Amino acid sequence: MIDRLEALVFGRRALTLALFAALSVALAFPAADTRIEASFEKRLPLEHPYMQTYARFGSEFGGADRILVALMARDGDMFTRDFFARLESITDEVFFIPGVDRTRVHSLFTPNVRFSEVVEDGIVAGNVIPADFTGETEDLHAVRENILKAGIVGRLVANDFSGAIVSARLLEIDPRTGERLDYIEVAHDLEENIRGRYGDDARYDVHVIGFAKIAGDIADGAAEVVGFFTITLLITLVIVYVYSQSLALTLLPVACSLVAVLWQLGIVALLDLGFDPMSMLVPFLVFAIGVSHAVQMVSAVRAEIFFGHDGESAARRSFRRLLVPGTTALASDTIGFLMIMLIAIRMIQEMALIASVGVAAIVLTNLVLLPVLLSYLGVTAEYRERIDRRARQLHPLWRVLARTARPEVARTVVAGAAVLFAFALWKSTDVAIGDLHAGVPELRADSTYNLDSAAITSKFDIGVDSLSVVAETAAQGCIDFRVMRGIDDFEWHMRQVPGVHSVSALADVAKRINAGWNEGSMKWRVIPRNRDMLVQSVAHVPTSTGLLNDDCSAMPITIYTTDHKATTIDRIIDAIEEYRVESDGARLDLRLALGNVGIMAATNDVVAAAQFPILAYVFAAVVVLCLLGFRSIAATLCIVVPLALVSLLTYALMAILEIGLKVSTLPVVALGIGIGVDYGIYVYSRLAGLLATGEPLVKAYEHTLRIQGSGVVLTGFTLAVGVATWLFSPLQFQADMGALLTFMFLVNMIGAIVLLPALACWLLRASRTQSRPH
Repeated sequence: MIDRLEALVFGRRALTLALFAALSVALAFPAADTRIEASFEKRLPLEHPYMQTYARFGSEFGGADRILVALMARDGDMFTRDFFARLESITDEVFFIPGVDRTRVHSLFTPNVRFSEVVEDGIVAGNVIPADFTGETEDLHAVRENILKAGIVGRLVANDFSGAIVSARLLEIDPRTGERLDYIEVAHDLEENIRGRYGDDARYDVHVIGFAKIAGDIADGAAEVVGFFTITLLITLVIVYVYSQSLALTLLPVACSLVAVLWQLGIVALLDLGFDPMSMLVPFLVFAIGVSHAVQMVSAVRAEIFFGHDGESAARRSFRRLLVPGTTALASDTIGFLMIMLIAIRMIQEMALIASVGVAAIVLTNLVLLPVLLSYLGVTAEYRERIDRRARQLHPLWRVLARTARPEVARTVVAGAAVLFAFALWKSTDVAIGDLHAGVPELRADSTYNLDSAAITSKFDIGVDSLSVVAETAAQGCIDFRVMRGIDDFEWHMRQVPGVHSVSALADVAKRINAGWNEGSMKWRVIPRNRDMLVQSVAHVPTSTGLLNDDCSAMPITIYTTDHKATTIDRIIDAIEEYRVESDGARLDLRLALGNVGIMAATNDVVAAAQFPILAYVFAAVVVLCLLGFRSIAATLCIVVPLALVSLLTYALMAILEIGLKVSTLPVVALGIGIGVDYGIYVYSRLAGLLATGEPLVKAYEHTLRIQGSGVVLTGFTLAVGVATWLFSPLQFQADMGALLTFMFLVNMIGAIVLLPALACWLLRASRTQSRPH
C-alpha cells in the first residue's frame, strides 16, 4: 500500500501540487469569514441534573447571564444631584443596550423598585425615586428614606451609601436580528457607552461585571493571540533555520503548517462554526503540531541527504519511512482531541471538533505535501558539507546520551523515574476540581474586571457570584406557613456556612413586611402562622422581583457567595445537600441550581466525572495504535511509560502552581498525551528499524540520535519556546496553558530521549530472552 501511495503522490508531482493549491485557494475564501462568537448556552453542561432546574426556571428567575453596573462616588456619599443625574443616564443606557431584557432591568430609577410602609391610614407605596424628583435637598432626603423602607441597601445601594447598582439580564437571542446575541458587542457597548462616558470623571468610578463583560475581556485578550502567533512564527523560523541551515528547509515546513491552519479555518467556516474566545488558541496548537511533524520530515530528509541521496530520492525515502509512524502519531493527537468531547459542554465539544479538523489537515499537508515540495530540493556539495560539519559537532552529545541504553546507566535512569513517579502520584492527589482563586480565573488577578468585581462585592451584599436554590412546592405555597417556615429555616442554615456573603428569599421579605404591618416592631419580624396575615405579607411582592413565580409554586433562594473557589462551592453544595437530607421534603423540594455558581458546580461535576475516562481512553488509544504500529508489547511500554510519567508530573505541577482542573486545563492534559506521544513514536520507529538490521542497542540508539535526535530535541525546544510566550498573556487561562504545555513539551522530549532507551535496555532484553528458543 505504501508503494502505491508513493507512486500516486510522487509519480505526478505537478498534479499533486496543483490539487493542494486549488484546495487551499478554495478554502481561503470561507477562511476569510472566520468569526469569533461567545455563547452563554454553549458553556452550560446541559446534561447535568442542575441544568434541568436551569432549563425549567431560568426564563422566570434568570440564569447567570446578567450584568451589573455600579456607579460609585469616590468621596462622600451618593446623595448629590449630579450623582443621581448620572445614575439615571446609566439606567437609560443599560435599558437600550441591544439584547437586554428590559423587563429585568433594576435600578433606583426603574418602576419595579418600590417601597412600602404602613401608616395610620393603611399602606403607602411608591417608586423609590418619585416622578417629581428634581435632585433638591428635600428630594434627596426623601429618596434616602425610601431606600431604607424598600430594604434594598446592600442589593441596589451600597452598604455605606457610596454608590448604586443598575442590574440587567441578557437575552440569548438579539431581538433586532433574531440571531444569537453577540456578547462581545454587548461588552464593547458597556465599555464605550457607560464606562467611557460616565467613569471619566475624577469624582466617580464605574464598575461593570457580568458574563458579557467577561466574554468581551477574554475576546480582547485573545485578540493578542495574533501577536503571540507572530512571535512564535519568528522564533520557529530562526530555530529551524539554525537547525536546517537552509532557507528552503526553513520556509517549507512552516508554510505547510500554515496551510493546515488555513484549511482548518476554511472547513470550520463551512461547518458554520465560530471560535469561542476560549478556543482561539486551537489554531496555534494546530500550527505547533504541524511544525512538530514537519521538523521530523525535514530531519529525515536531511539524514537521507547526509547519506548521499539526491533531493527527490531523499524525499521519497522519508515519505516511506515516516508515513506509518507519522500517521500513528497524528491519529493519537486526533484521538486526544476527540476524547475531549466526553465533556458534555457544547463549547468544549466544538473546540475538540475544530482541533480534530486541523490535525486531519496536517496528515495531508505535512506527510504528503511537504515531502513532495522537498523532492524539488536541489542538493549542493556545499550543503552536504554543512550537514556533515553539524553532524560532527553534535556527535559527542549523541554519544553521551546513547549511554542511557547501557544497563548500568539505564538502571539509574529507571530508578530516578520511579522516584519521580512516586512523587508525582503523591502530589497529584492535591489537584482540585475547579477554580482555586477569587475573581474570574480566565483573567489576571489585577485585570479591570476582577478589580471591578472586588469593588462591588466589598460595597454590596451581592455580586456576580450567586447560587439560587429553587424551592418548589404546590401552588400558592407562599401562603402556607410550613412552606415559608421551611424556606426561612433554609435561609438561616445557609447564612451560617463559611463563604456565604448573604442570602435573599421571599421568606425574609415577608418577615420584614409583617413587621411593617406592626409598627415596624422587630419582635414581629417572623413568618406569621395566620394564613390571612401571611397573605397580607406577600401580596404586594411582584413576580418582577424574581422572588416567586406567577402561582407561587416556585420561590428561589439566592445565595451570594464571597467567591467561586472550588472549596467554597463544595462547602456550600455540601451544606445544601446536608439540609435536604435532614429536612422534611414533603412540602418543599429544594432544587439545585441557578446562578453562575450553580453552573460552576455543575461544570466541576462534569469535569470530575470526565477526567479519568478521557485519560483512560486516550492512553488506551495510544496503546492500541502502538501495538498495531510496532506489534510489540515492549515497544508499546517504551513509548507509553514516559508518557504516563509526564502526565502525572503535569498533575503535580498543577498542584504546585495552584492550577485547578477545569474545562480550560483538562483539555491541555489530554492534548499533552496525544502530542507528547509523537516524540516516542518517531524515536522508537527509527530505533526499531536499526535494531532490525542487527545493530546492538547502544550503537543503534546512537545512530538513532544522529538521525532523529536533532529533530526531536529541536521540536520539543521550539514548541516549548513558542508556548512559553503565553506566560506574558493578559489572560490567566492562556498563561496557565502556556506553563503546562511548556512543561509537557520539554519533559515529554526528555522522556523520549532519556527514559525510552533506558526502558528499551531492559524490556527488549527481557523480550528477546523470552522469545529465544530453549
